[in-house]
Amino acid sequence: MSEERRALVTGASSGIGSAFARALRARGEKLVLVARRRDRLERLAAELGGDGSAAVVSLDLTSAGAAERLATEVGGRGFAVDLLVNNAGMGHTSPFERQPPAVVRGMIDLNVRVLTELTRVFLPGMVARGRGGIVNVASNAAFQPIAYMSVYAATKAYVLSFTEALATELTGTGVRVQALCPGITATEFLDVAGTHRGLLVTRLPTMTAEEVVAASLRGLDRGRLRVVVGLPNRILAALQAVAPRALVRRLAAELYRPRGGPVE
Repeated sequence: MSEERRALVTGASSGIGSAFARALRARGEKLVLVARRRDRLERLAAELGGDGSAAVVSLDLTSAGAAERLATEVGGRGFAVDLLVNNAGMGHTSPFERQPPAVVRGMIDLNVRVLTELTRVFLPGMVARGRGGIVNVASNAAFQPIAYMSVYAATKAYVLSFTEALATELTGTGVRVQALCPGITATEFLDVAGTHRGLLVTRLPTMTAEEVVAASLRGLDRGRLRVVVGLPNRILAALQAVAPRALVRRLAAELYRPRGGPVE
């Protein structure tokens, strides 16, 4: 019996992840929704047509062996992952020496290790079938070091580099990859990251999760490897590539320097 092709979205319970789920379902894709918060996943799945259209897997992706367990469960349900959206991620904003060790480990674990392991377990099936796609959610933070968000920016630089390297390896296989690089997006991410109201970066143009996802899917259809969302962000990324590195570091630090109280 042939497997049913589905798109798998991690971090699907909110923000960009849930926007991906809605947009992909609107395009006729059947889904596997993955996150820790089962109640949110089940509400979203019901909105999208129930288990026949959007299957739910509640899982802490940072737990040992989670990627393999997810692949086993997905395969056991008769699904073949035809599109993997590695959206799950976390950030934290504060001077590095004040960042709790558990938070530092969490960022590296989720943003780097989990994304890499999920790609490793689902990519071979795509290559064998001669088709598929992977969207790795990076960030505009991937383009430069960012003081006060040092670990987060470094993890997103990894995502960008990893994805671009994969693109070369996968030439001619029928598998597309994309590094999605959104800027400030109107989601709960800033609250979870401990980002402060006083940060100058929050005064930059903000996009909706739906706008970010629309840009990603347009880019995927066109085979674009790097998708930087929004004209101001594209201009900023271009300037960062040519400006003196010391200047780039200073400007990024000013944008992310905590100036007020934490978001409540």
